[in-house]
Amino acid sequence: MTVFVDNERIAWRGKLWCHLVAESLSELHAFAGRLGLQRSWFQDKASYPHYDVTTEVRERALRQGALPGGKAQIIASAKLMRMELQALQGARMAEVA
Repeated sequence: MTVFVDNERIAWRGKLWCHLVAESLSELHAFAGRLGLQRSWFQDKASYPHYDVTTEVRERALRQGALPGGKAQIIASAKLMRMELQALQGARMAEVA
């Protein structure tokens, strides 16, 4: 399993931002925790699951083993995590029923 970070550099609130994704939710959350990101910052309602990270955090992520991710890799990883999220949500719904 691998963690990826893009190089989008989206300007917002005076900083440049990128996206952190992985091939599994557990790996993403563990890596994000090692970077000091709060779990509540996870973007699970966005177009794809990810953490937003500043360019400074992107550089730390790369030093800690994340790989630079191009658009195709980010989308592929996001699809895997989206399916995992849907499966988890389906399991929770089944428990309630």
